[in-house]
Amino acid sequence: MSTDAKRLQEAAEIRLPRDGFCFVAGAEMRAGLETLGRLSDWPAFAASWDDLAFDSYLADHGRYRRRRHAVFTVMRADGGHDDTIVREAHQPHYQSLEYNALQGGIERWFEPIDAAIGAGATLSTVLHFCRNTFGALAPNANAWRVEVHQFRIEARSDEPGQPTPEGVHRDGVDHVLVLMVDRVNIASGTTEIYAASDRRLLGSFTLERAFDAALVDDARVFHGVTPVEPIDHTKPAHRDVLVVTFKRKA
Repeated sequence: MSTDAKRLQEAAEIRLPRDGFCFVAGAEMRAGLETLGRLSDWPAFAASWDDLAFDSYLADHGRYRRRRHAVFTVMRADGGHDDTIVREAHQPHYQSLEYNALQGGIERWFEPIDAAIGAGATLSTVLHFCRNTFGALAPNANAWRVEVHQFRIEARSDEPGQPTPEGVHRDGVDHVLVLMVDRVNIASGTTEIYAASDRRLLGSFTLERAFDAALVDDARVFHGVTPVEPIDHTKPAHRDVLVVTFKRKA
C-alpha cells in the first residue's frame, strides 16, 4: 500500500473510532483511491447518474429522488491475496421500521446498477477502499454484505429535494461511505451527524466537490442531510452521490 493510501486509511482508522464519523476532502480521497486501484472509467461512472429511475416508494409521493441499487459480497483478504468481490443476484433493498419509520418494513425493488458500472474500475476501487478501511476496524469479519446505491436528488423551485426523506436516521449496518459524484446548481445539502445516545449534534459538513466523502460508524451515530434547493431556479439542479453500506455477514 502506498504512502497516500496508508495516510488516508490511518486517518480514517483514528477518526472513525474516536468520533464515529469522518469527513474526507475530495483531493485526499481521490489520491488515496488512486493508490488502491484505477479510476479510469470515472467519466462513464459519473455519467451513469443520468440514467437513474425515479424512486416510486417515497411516502410523500415526491418526484425528486432517482436511484439504482446492487448487492455485493466482499471477502476479507487472505494470505496476502486480493479479496474477492462478488456481485449477487438482483434483490430488493429492505430496512426495518426501526431504521426507516417512513419507508421501511417492505421490500423495495429498485432498478439494478448497470452491469458495466458495477464491474468497472471505479466501483471496484471504492469497494477495495471500504474493505480495507472498515475491515481494519473489524479484523474478525471474514465477509461483508455490501449494498451500493446510486442517488440523484433533484431540486426545483416548487419542490426542494430531500436527500434523507426519512430524517435523521441510522441504516442498520456497520459502516457507511457517502461519496460525492456531482453537484450541479445546488444549495445546502449539509450532512449532520448526531450521537446515538442522546441525539447531540456532533458535527456537520457539506459534500461539495467530486470525491468529497463521509465515513460513518452506523452503530454509534445518526446522520441526515438537509434539503437541497436550486441556486438558479430557472436551471436544472441535482446532487449525485454514491452510498455504500457494509454489514458483517454472520
